[in-house]
Amino acid sequence: MNETKENRAKDQAKAQYESIREMVEAMEMANAGELRHADWKTEDDVREAIQEDPLEVSVRGGWCSPGSEEAAVPCEYKILLCTGGPAVRITGRLGMHNEPVDATLEHQDWFTPWVKYDDEDVDENILLAYAREFYFGE
Repeated sequence: MNETKENRAKDQAKAQYESIREMVEAMEMANAGELRHADWKTEDDVREAIQEDPLEVSVRGGWCSPGSEEAAVPCEYKILLCTGGPAVRITGRLGMHNEPVDATLEHQDWFTPWVKYDDEDVDENILLAYAREFYFGE
């Protein structure tokens, strides 16, 4: 039973990654003036698709003294792509200007822990390009 959940979660993570890859590639083509896609005609169309894609974008801070300036500064982000059984998200750290510096694709199914999606085809640069389309500041 648990192996079936793992396979379902991996399949969902793969589908989410492929969708992200397609949007990022479309954005790159739009930036180069070569966008040819059935759904997106302009860079703004692609940017809007990316902005509307996740269910939730959130940040959190690190351990620090209550009331300190550091308490209000986020240091990690999460982009929730889908929930339920299975669920998929991107997590990572934020740099000093609240920009993503790394990105990890994770998946889980009901009553299982979050697990990194390990696939040799996953390119962290694609995940980062997607994550950098969101604003993580104040």
